[in-house]
Amino acid sequence: MIDLGEGELRTAHMVASVLLGYPDDRLYDARQLLAGAVAALPGGEVRERLTAFLDHTAVTAQGDLAAHYVATFDLKRRCCPYLTYYAYGDTRKRGGALLRFKHALRADGFEVADGELPDHVAVVCELSARGGVRAARRLLQEHRAGLELLRAALEDERSPYADVVAAVAATLPPAGSREKEAALRLAAEGPPAEEVGLEPYR
Repeated sequence: MIDLGEGELRTAHMVASVLLGYPDDRLYDARQLLAGAVAALPGGEVRERLTAFLDHTAVTAQGDLAAHYVATFDLKRRCCPYLTYYAYGDTRKRGGALLRFKHALRADGFEVADGELPDHVAVVCELSARGGVRAARRLLQEHRAGLELLRAALEDERSPYADVVAAVAATLPPAGSREKEAALRLAAEGPPAEEVGLEPYR
């Protein structure tokens, strides 16, 4: 982890938030602006990883990246971008965890768009970018095991999105023994499988 100032952390999370969203015109039209923001960050893993993904977009057609996004995040449960899924699966306990995210966002004056869950990595990064740095880092740290599992799954899939998730992880303190053990346990056991509706938490 490189020591980023608050402004640099917000910049890194802003870029990650855009890159982890669906690759629509907003992303492709903003690539030069995003690259400039990343180039201004201190050298280290965060800048290198975000640069690697932006370099990938420069040689990848928007339609191809969009198809990869859907195939990866929408069709592979092991690459789920929703942080509470790894610990709670689709169970009733996840509802309480989602409310915690929603309350944290509201406390900083941030409302998620209709239909979006508040624990999406891109949403938490946007919270940080908008000024809720402390709350966003706390949520990311509390779900560090899930973030590490997402990164590992994307690396296994050889997805360029692994670079973006790794950049987000690199903005946090190094994972401790408890977080590593939790990630190993989640990887071995998988998320709980009780199916429930999540509509009240959207």
